Amino acid sequence: MDKQRLQKVLAAAGIASRRKCEELILDGAVCVNRKLVDELPAFVDPQKDIITVDGKRIQPAKKVYYLLNKPKGVICTNSDPQGRRRAIDIVKVSERIFCVGRLDIDTTGLIILTNDSELTNKLTHPKYELPKKYLAVVKGRVEGEAVEKLKKGIRLAEGRTQPAAVKIVKRGRAESLVEITIRQGLNRQIRRMLAKVGLDAKSLKRIKIGRLDGRGLGSGKFRALKKTEIAYLKTISE
Repeated sequence: MDKQRLQKVLAAAGIASRRKCEELILDGAVCVNRKLVDELPAFVDPQKDIITVDGKRIQPAKKVYYLLNKPKGVICTNSDPQGRRRAIDIVKVSERIFCVGRLDIDTTGLIILTNDSELTNKLTHPKYELPKKYLAVVKGRVEGEAVEKLKKGIRLAEGRTQPAAVKIVKRGRAESLVEITIRQGLNRQIRRMLAKVGLDAKSLKRIKIGRLDGRGLGSGKFRALKKTEIAYLKTISE
């Protein structure tokens, strides 16, 4: 395993926030292999090195994986100065977890939470192109021209998006239901893509992450991932 920043390992073990862990290191509370470490940066192997805080040895955190059906109004960051409700406030577990990627505050649906930073880095890396399927309720009638543009890719500030899989589930005069699958994770990507072709998203929900779906998972509910699901995620990120 590659060495990790000491404060990151301490935070993952549930000692405190990463910033607080930095303070503990600088205050001389941390030893690695019985040697005081009070300067940053410092790197350790959590599987091999003996790390103590105030004389008490920490243990590598057990890896945990959860799937949350995020409600509207919930944010996917661990720190929020505005005090808004966070995904980690819903998935209350003893381990220090974080979201794999993000859903914006108005988007609902599936998001993975874990303390496995290595897997998270891989799943969010553009190289692995994990497909994510969304259902969008848009105002008005969706025409074929807009669908074709979405399929080919839309030019955004970051560049042209990758081709998307697009299916009209229901077409109506007042509103339409569109299913969109993308493999990128740009900020508010689906909403921005729709806006570029003149479509206003009234609501947006992520219904699938790769093979993972939210069958039987109500809004605001979460469950632990099955061993087969964890194995699948690790396989596609190899």
